[in-house]
Amino acid sequence: MTLGLRPSFITGRVHLLTSGAMDPIELSLFASRIEAVCDEMGAALRRAAFSPNIRDRLDFSCAVFDAAGELCAQAAHIPVHLGSMAYAMGGIVAQLDWRDGDMVVVNDPFLGGTHLPDVTVIAPLRMDGELLGFVANRAHHANIGAQAPGSMPISRSLDEEGMIIPPTTLVRGGQVDEALMARLAGGRREALGDFAAQISANRTALARLHELVGSLSVDGYRAALDALNAYAERLAHGALAAIPDGSYAFRDVLDDDGVGSRDLTIAAQVRVAGGTVAVDFSGTAPQVPGNVNCPLSVAAAAVYYVFRCLMPRETPACAGAFRAIRLSAPPGCLLNAARPAAVAAGNVETSTRVVDVICGALALALPERIPAASHGSMNNVAMGARNNVAMGARNNIAMGARNDIATGAGNNGTEWDYYETIGGGMGAGARGGGLDAVQTHMTNTLNTPIEALESAYPLRVTRYAVRRGSGGAGRRHGGDGIVREFEFLAPAQVTLLTERRRHAPWGLAGGCPGMVGENRLNGAPLPGKISVAVAAGDRVTIATPGGGGWGKV
Repeated sequence: MTLGLRPSFITGRVHLLTSGAMDPIELSLFASRIEAVCDEMGAALRRAAFSPNIRDRLDFSCAVFDAAGELCAQAAHIPVHLGSMAYAMGGIVAQLDWRDGDMVVVNDPFLGGTHLPDVTVIAPLRMDGELLGFVANRAHHANIGAQAPGSMPISRSLDEEGMIIPPTTLVRGGQVDEALMARLAGGRREALGDFAAQISANRTALARLHELVGSLSVDGYRAALDALNAYAERLAHGALAAIPDGSYAFRDVLDDDGVGSRDLTIAAQVRVAGGTVAVDFSGTAPQVPGNVNCPLSVAAAAVYYVFRCLMPRETPACAGAFRAIRLSAPPGCLLNAARPAAVAAGNVETSTRVVDVICGALALALPERIPAASHGSMNNVAMGARNNVAMGARNNIAMGARNDIATGAGNNGTEWDYYETIGGGMGAGARGGGLDAVQTHMTNTLNTPIEALESAYPLRVTRYAVRRGSGGAGRRHGGDGIVREFEFLAPAQVTLLTERRRHAPWGLAGGCPGMVGENRLNGAPLPGKISVAVAAGDRVTIATPGGGGWGKV
């Protein structure tokens, strides 16, 4: 006999009663309440943040975990953030002694992070002296100390990508370590505001969870989490069991790594048996000098995402949904890189290609359910300007090695950093054509409004339009990409990390591929991955790929 929950309409509180199982209505209410905690955490983070990356583009994610670091709930934020946290949080929380009022900051990709600009702040949930779980938010910081403005450089090692933050206590006993936060922010007001917003978001979530646990009791909260995971596991098993048993293989390639390596294979063997899935990435290219490598947690995020899309909409986003999914990748390969591999683009570009590969394999099993390839790139644009301050941080914050940028030296207002991703065309499927000009798969950010961009930075957006005709033809037409053109009003450095500039997004069932993307400076072609100096009056144009078509015309 298990513990169920029953609401008292007299007191408005929930009491534990002995029953055969949790009532479905009670379970649905609990799922909604814990998901709402994540939603409110995200709303608090957005409202309090200073930077356009968080405030306007919504490049952040929020989630709740149990005491073992297993996922309990998440908001509908960024799949690559959330999946990687779900995969790696257990390893992070197990190594620390968590006290009430503490918060830990981390961005190390090889300790559960994604890439250095994505900084995670974690706080424990404790009640009655017991550790019940954690809340965490991950947000993108456009300046994390890399030499290149926007902190998305054409790099050859992790050290070149900025400041590495191992799990480090930022708030102790409720008191913020102001000196540490100043070092993390590098003396920049915008960054200080963003870190304060992340701390505030966690405090908001903890307050709501204390209310939730208080209404259930500690035992009731744990029983509800067990029931939620069991329910998710049942729904996931049903969805995975609908995939015909068998072994399905597919491979695709990345265009290049930006420093000379080209046509980098990502291969997957997807084995399905009785509602369980095993994904093996043997045959994937070895890690490369450039920054398209990624830790296994990022590959896991892409795998989780694809199979989550096959599950019913009401499947709770908790650990139970992913228990039947296993993955492996050879150590030292592109998807399981070893420190100190460069990884800045692995989080954004390689994760997207992993989705294409898993979808390509599943299309062999579920040809009517899987769409053609979408634009296949986050079309990353990082830009900004530097004064004479030494920005090449190459530090580990735990070593206390931070240069005079921490004091704000030289920050006279002419320095700026900006980063954005640009959408493209969605792949078509059997049930309909692909959407035009959207973000797809591993990202869920918004575009930065032109007004916000132009008011904050010395930029002018001279063109922002749908790239008509870029989607692949077919019975169902692939979505069209985007054209976005920036005019610079002052000298700057621009870094592009883009894919599908050489290998087109593929079609399915006889559909045609989408058009490859193009990058241009004043009309002249640029490579897919490049860092270039621009002068006032120069224009950089990004034309993003279209999605693949589905079915013969």
